Amino acid sequence: MADHEPPSRRRPRGRPRDPNIEPVVLATTRQLLGESGFAATTVQEISRRCGVNVPAIYRRWPTRLALIEEAAFSALTQVTVEPTGDLRGDLRHLIHMFESGLGAPAARAAIPGLMAAYQHEAPPPAQWLQFSLRPHFYAIVKAAGVEPSFDLDEVFDAVHGILLGRIFVPLAAARHHPIDNIIEMIIRILTPPANTTSPGLAAR
Repeated sequence: MADHEPPSRRRPRGRPRDPNIEPVVLATTRQLLGESGFAATTVQEISRRCGVNVPAIYRRWPTRLALIEEAAFSALTQVTVEPTGDLRGDLRHLIHMFESGLGAPAARAAIPGLMAAYQHEAPPPAQWLQFSLRPHFYAIVKAAGVEPSFDLDEVFDAVHGILLGRIFVPLAAARHHPIDNIIEMIIRILTPPANTTSPGLAAR
């Protein structure tokens, strides 16, 4: 008789997916990254610690690297920025969130390992680090009514490199320069004096 029930009333086949598994696995992965580092964060060790079997983990994440990436950068994927038109204030908020996310223990352990691993596996660019604060940066600049002289991609890449340097380069990290210094530099790049021609425009 069940075969004659409308499709909307039929029960899905198989065991329903447990919604509690994902947060447990992600939390365990972050903890293991922070405590033991990238190399020690294997699916087998994650499984042993959190009690979720290996096949169940692989049903949710296709590879170990995908799991590590989501666990390490989940804070960044949840960042929301509502531009106010205040360029300085909005940049301060965005950069503070960016630096906090990249500087977390799990992210600090994951970034060098992922970069090294992806040198060999060479994933498509769209699959490398499934988060980006680039659209937020564009929205902030647009809301402030700024018409930058430089390509925004290049400006954002420069900011990204500065933040990574502050986190991973000991000499840069030891200087403890305040975030406001970075913000002031960005603003000067985005809004140069009216009588100054940017190198990018002069070369055209």
